[in-house]
Amino acid sequence: MEPNDITRIRLDVPKGYAENQRLDVYITQFIENATRNKVQEGIRDGFVQVNGRLGKASQKVMAGDAVDIILPKPPPPEAEPENIPLDILFEDEALVIVNKPAGMVVHPAFGNWSGTMVNALLHHVGTLSDMDEDEDVPRPGIVHRLDKDTSGVMVVAKTDTAHAKLAARFARHDIDRHYWAVVWGTPPAEGTFTGDIGRSRADRKKMAVVPDGEGKHAVTHFKVVEYFDHLALIDIWLETGRTHQIRVHFTHHGFPVFGDRQYGGDSVRFGSNTGARKSMFENLMAALGRQCLHARMLGFPHPTTGAPLRFEAEPPGDFRHVLDQLRRFCAP
Repeated sequence: MEPNDITRIRLDVPKGYAENQRLDVYITQFIENATRNKVQEGIRDGFVQVNGRLGKASQKVMAGDAVDIILPKPPPPEAEPENIPLDILFEDEALVIVNKPAGMVVHPAFGNWSGTMVNALLHHVGTLSDMDEDEDVPRPGIVHRLDKDTSGVMVVAKTDTAHAKLAARFARHDIDRHYWAVVWGTPPAEGTFTGDIGRSRADRKKMAVVPDGEGKHAVTHFKVVEYFDHLALIDIWLETGRTHQIRVHFTHHGFPVFGDRQYGGDSVRFGSNTGARKSMFENLMAALGRQCLHARMLGFPHPTTGAPLRFEAEPPGDFRHVLDQLRRFCAP
């Protein structure tokens, strides 16, 4: 097997670990999209070693163990055009501006090889720049990302030249990006959150604020647009663009995004958690079904002409419904 065809993962079990889990259970929680059956199959096939010896699915993980895993990399399928409607805000020969709906994955990846924005764009445009492809997944035309359950404005490159120039601007943080979010708590009227972001040590499927030097530098600016009873609508603009940056920074400071299942925003975090108030929030979050986060504005110079561009998209209906209910029942 060639080196480029595998991924090697080392899991160092912490010294204080005392949960006495089976090896297959322990590994499953650290590998994205893994199932216990698949992990057991990999252990049986000899792809897992514990302290230099072949592992057994049933053996107990001990503090200080070194677990080495080899994951074969199947070649990703080539993205296929699919006739999926898109909300196009602007388009010319160089780029497309899309208002992405919540629930749409941006690019094909493991578990989501179809139904993505890339599939839809390939049908709409025909061909896209492929400069952003890497060894794992094809990302034609995609210059930046939004989480699956985050709605809002995205720019997609149609040519290599546009892609290179836009990617350079994003790398320099020379892009004007504003988001709206509803968060739990009563944050300051305005401020800035900083802190390196990296993989959570407790849950490798999540990101977290980590000690300086152990993650990627991240800066998030914000200003409150409207206060409610123990919640707030905030305007956020990013100085950097890290995975889950907004959700992680606000959770770290005690203000998780409303409805965010992954980062603790899907339960009543402040105020009374009983009776009608609890029921109202539970029903509201169930109807929303995602984090209340929307990419509202994107501004940058045109990659070909240099003309200033600015695109805005109002929050979708589920976001507006949350605001309507908060204004009605949660006046400060």
